[in-house]
Amino acid sequence: MTAPSDLETSEQGSNNNLELISSENSIVPIADDFMGSRNLENEFLDELPDEVEMSLFDHLEELRQRLFYSLIAVAIGVVGCFLTVKPIVQLLEVPAGPVKFLQLAPGEYFFVSIEVAGYCGLLIASPFIFYQIALFVLPGLTRKERGLLGPVFLGSSFLFLGGLVFAYIALIPAALNFFVTYGADVVEQLWSIDKYFKFVLLLMFSTGLAFQIPIVQVLLGVLGIVSSKQMLSGWRYVVLGAAVLGAVLTPSTDPLTQSLLGGAVLALYFGGVGLVKLLGR
Repeated sequence: MTAPSDLETSEQGSNNNLELISSENSIVPIADDFMGSRNLENEFLDELPDEVEMSLFDHLEELRQRLFYSLIAVAIGVVGCFLTVKPIVQLLEVPAGPVKFLQLAPGEYFFVSIEVAGYCGLLIASPFIFYQIALFVLPGLTRKERGLLGPVFLGSSFLFLGGLVFAYIALIPAALNFFVTYGADVVEQLWSIDKYFKFVLLLMFSTGLAFQIPIVQVLLGVLGIVSSKQMLSGWRYVVLGAAVLGAVLTPSTDPLTQSLLGGAVLALYFGGVGLVKLLGR
């Protein structure tokens, strides 16, 4: 056998180089196509669908209409609750147990009925109010932000109702039991109906607002403002903040109610951290 000549060796080397170059050139377009598709997907999520130019006066007119519809819904809810206010009042009196209520001024129960009907009417109309808010902000949201709108509103409503139920079942009975047992041997338990309902309604609605903490955490995590690791690293400040929040939001000064609300806030916060981590943030 004869050894390959220098010419054949050089031709084989050039063919190998051409094959290597052609294989590399075939990989590069694939990578470019993949990165391009990712960029197109991100641009698709960040774009504003059905974008329509509106002037400042058009925005103000739409805002006026949404507020008008919301006020009508609240008015209907308040009137409906006022017509059936007695069962609602009796339901809110259940946590007080055997305590008797007094009307200390003329018309006190009437104004209490209006206050209870106002809170309950606002609660009943809240889904429609959220719907009007969604319709107003929807044109200014990207596709990615629109995908968050439904779960955020649904989760916020569920947590708010959960806060009302938690206050009615746990916080209010604990606070009232503390006050009743503390002065049971000294004073007879005759309470002003106006003071009682101010206490109950304020505690219920403040607890419902405190239960919105996981929603705020999810929004901060999804938008990339704060990660779950950062949320968890500041747990010492969270414990302090929960204690302060429990003291501020509870209209009573008893330590049991403040501890229950502070513990619920901590549980909600760390639950929100876990939810953000599950979302990969």
